[in-house]
Amino acid sequence: MQKISFKRAALAALALAAVGIATPGIAATDIKFWTLLSGGDGARLATLVNDFNASQSEYKIVTTTLPWGVPFYTKMRTAAAVGAGPDLVNLHLSRIGDFAPSGVLRAISPAELSAAGISGSDYYERQWKKGSYNGQTYAIPLDTHALVLYYNKALVAKAGLADASGNLKPIEGIAALTDAFKAVKEKTGTDAFSMESNTNSYMGYRLWLSMIAQRDGKILDNGKLVYGDVGVESMKIITDWFSKGYATKNLDYPAANAQFFSGKAAFMLNGVWEVPSMVDLTASKKLPFEYGIVPLPKLYNNQSVWGDSHGFAIPDNKGKPIAADHVKGALKFVDYVGKHSITWAGGGHIPAYVPVAESDAAKQLKPNSDFSSVVAKNVVFSPEGWYGGAAGPLEASAAKYFPAAMTGQLPVDKALGMFDAEARKLIASPRPSK
Repeated sequence: MQKISFKRAALAALALAAVGIATPGIAATDIKFWTLLSGGDGARLATLVNDFNASQSEYKIVTTTLPWGVPFYTKMRTAAAVGAGPDLVNLHLSRIGDFAPSGVLRAISPAELSAAGISGSDYYERQWKKGSYNGQTYAIPLDTHALVLYYNKALVAKAGLADASGNLKPIEGIAALTDAFKAVKEKTGTDAFSMESNTNSYMGYRLWLSMIAQRDGKILDNGKLVYGDVGVESMKIITDWFSKGYATKNLDYPAANAQFFSGKAAFMLNGVWEVPSMVDLTASKKLPFEYGIVPLPKLYNNQSVWGDSHGFAIPDNKGKPIAADHVKGALKFVDYVGKHSITWAGGGHIPAYVPVAESDAAKQLKPNSDFSSVVAKNVVFSPEGWYGGAAGPLEASAAKYFPAAMTGQLPVDKALGMFDAEARKLIASPRPSK
């Protein structure tokens, strides 16, 4: 038998690796990945991970799923501080204003992005910008998930709000939305809308932020609360809807969903992440009505709507900087996910990667295509700062006091005053160190 030289064997192995064919004795490089996504989102992410791992042999994504929210972000911060973090994390882009300047995350250089084939021009502008801090890229956006308006076609038609096709007629202006709620209550006897409003619920804050942004306002600017009269008026409008009986008070998140799913409310104010629930209930014939989804209506000057984005970032592990080949593998996976994010869209999320978000496949995806393009281009995030963003202390503060106003337990002025006092303390507090 003819002997093959070591040099020839090595060259053959390199050639096989170049075309993605596994070679004996050459193991894939493990890329450790932490995610906070579970349930349906976790399953879709697992599909993308498995598909990526099967598509090539150079890298293997090894996933660890951790509890959502504060526990995840606390562990991420602590792990980076002691050099025990993973190669890649999944996070909300609204937290970049905390983790980038505090040294929890590592900036991704233009050369590294270019080598992976990742270009900011391929992503929605607002989402790409949200992954940056001080001109440097710290995260690659995956999606947009935002507040939308779900509706029951039968109840909407009974209230005189449907067009000839049974779809919701356009609603424009805050008075028009209030009139629509009134018409439902008077003509159907059901709740006009469902929305969580018990203590520690977030939806009121997200709606409030959207209404302020639609009037070209902000909550914070240069470290100061600036929502002013617009914010007070917006909260009074929301509380007025509840006081007039347009929605049931003190419902927690599951109860608010059940109110709509059972046909006891014509509208639901909730995030796009409930799309899978609607699709699954319809498929199993457990939803007693036909439904539709539209973007949050244009109530004032524009169609801004609260939202957030999941994204991917590289931790800055103290004393243990990520190796160059691990950066390459992590970004290769991120690029793969972006280009295959139609799978991710099944969860109701809007892909941040424009070639997928605006593809024929995405346009045919229902009900997503009824709201996706408007929402993606008009999303507004929670205020910048270490205290802002998903599961951040500012949102938690609002979740304590806003429901009390919405349910009539506190006057609006007092609830906002208590929120203001706590927010000012947060703003004045130093950023947590790594």
